[in-house]
Amino acid sequence: MTAPKEKPRGPLQRFISLFPPGQFFRYLAVGVFNTLFGYATYVFFFTIFSSITSARHPALIAPLAALVSMPLNITVAYFGYKIFVFKTHGNYLAEWFKCFGVYGVGMLPGLIALSAITRLLQAFMHRHALALHNLLALVESHLSGRPLAFVAHIAQGPIMAGYIAGALVQGFTVIASFVGHKKVTFAAKSPAN
Repeated sequence: MTAPKEKPRGPLQRFISLFPPGQFFRYLAVGVFNTLFGYATYVFFFTIFSSITSARHPALIAPLAALVSMPLNITVAYFGYKIFVFKTHGNYLAEWFKCFGVYGVGMLPGLIALSAITRLLQAFMHRHALALHNLLALVESHLSGRPLAFVAHIAQGPIMAGYIAGALVQGFTVIASFVGHKKVTFAAKSPAN
């Protein structure tokens, strides 16, 4: 018989116990894929929306691109976590809805932050326009064809702010979503259930 596990005593020990080593590293590996996939879909929609609408309003385009890409990103993340990280069986629809709930809780603050960070970056880029112009001219001198066209599109200061803000906001959701998925989406059922 195995000895019962000792419960963590202090707040820091309780927080650290939320991250079992093997599970957390699997979560990070799946999370890297999810982050790259999520950012790629965000960039895809941001690029489409910024080419269709006025590029003067990236603080509005950025949250729209995030909202449109979110259902696909959440679904891909859900299957990655279910299969490779938490390894649960059955309950597909219930867990999928819970997954939307976990991401939904952080969605509103993330969208507000996305708009605010985009505006801050626009101000920063406006202040340092000459240095950024020189850096982008150097990058563009080594590109041609489609990569050059893409860099020329994102090199517009307001547009570039939206791409960078999207990457920053996406990066901050990793720890919060792990705890949410562990405690809500893929929580082990208690013996009483």
